[in-house]
Amino acid sequence: MEDDDECPPLAVELSPEKPYSPPPLGPSAASPVGVTVITGYLGAGKSTLVNYILSAQHGKRIAVILNEFGEEIGVERAMINEGQGGALVEEWVELANGCVCCTVKHSLVQALEQLVQRKERMDHILLETTGLADPAPLVSILWLDDQLESSIKLDSIITVIDAKNFRLQIDEHKKSSSFPEAFHQIAFADVVILNKIDLVEGSLEDLERQIHEVNALVTVVQSVRCQVDLNKIFDQQAYGAKNSSQLQELLEYSKSVPPNLRHDNSISTLCICEQDPISLSKVESWLEDLLWERKSDMDIYRCKGILHVHNSDQVHTLQAVREVYEVLPAREWSKTESRTNKIVVIGRNLDINILQDSFSRCKH
Repeated sequence: MEDDDECPPLAVELSPEKPYSPPPLGPSAASPVGVTVITGYLGAGKSTLVNYILSAQHGKRIAVILNEFGEEIGVERAMINEGQGGALVEEWVELANGCVCCTVKHSLVQALEQLVQRKERMDHILLETTGLADPAPLVSILWLDDQLESSIKLDSIITVIDAKNFRLQIDEHKKSSSFPEAFHQIAFADVVILNKIDLVEGSLEDLERQIHEVNALVTVVQSVRCQVDLNKIFDQQAYGAKNSSQLQELLEYSKSVPPNLRHDNSISTLCICEQDPISLSKVESWLEDLLWERKSDMDIYRCKGILHVHNSDQVHTLQAVREVYEVLPAREWSKTESRTNKIVVIGRNLDINILQDSFSRCKH
């Protein structure tokens, strides 16, 4: 039987009669807990993944937050902490394998604060979104929210894809000028779980190729009923400056991927390079023009890159999701490295000439 995302996870039985009262938060030098956001369209297998995490003996203490974003509750509303009197967070449910779960209908911030105040430290937090097609507003707040910065960190975005339906979407895409809805969520993803591969006949190589044409930096994990090695999807550190070496490898790979020749309105990945050192202030202005002013028809979803900054011996990493960006020093350049600028841009209607020419003007 195929999994049905219309049904809530079977392991979750919430009892709101006994609201959870967190213990006082004591001083802790522990590192922040990683948060993974999971997206995917109805029927892809999100609930199956949640059920697996809540029931399997995987040896990890995972907190699962089911965040119900309905049409009447926007992301801004969900991010507001309405205080202890709000009573917006249902009771945390303890599972047999050491994981915990709750449903949040309004204040995600409050749920996260209660979670990090629990005596039992979690290994990871999984945020499953319902009714939220575009994760960018949620991600930008989790990534740079000062209120949560010290206790949690955004680790990655996971998109679950139904392999069989994805192939049907690709076939339809070839017959029209539209692009598959799944492409949009792939563009924001750090990890794609290609689920239900047992229902697909033939090779999966073409599906993985299509995914990488949309997002050359994404990691693809194949699965049946979302039973995956959690080490492959958690602790990706996709938004941290510490993974600059891995980022360089990904950028080198994406540079070797030839530009695809799909319809002009398709979502795709492009890589721009510049050998000369750049001015940090000029790059920030370039990003603001690109992400905020939108002077061209390009619609930028994600940017990732490394920068060779003038008069600096440090590798700087660049990250952007929609309008939010961050540029941070990561580590020192090694003596054997070739100092250069490499930026991968993921979006719609991308124009390599505009991107390359405008970035070249950032040279010191």
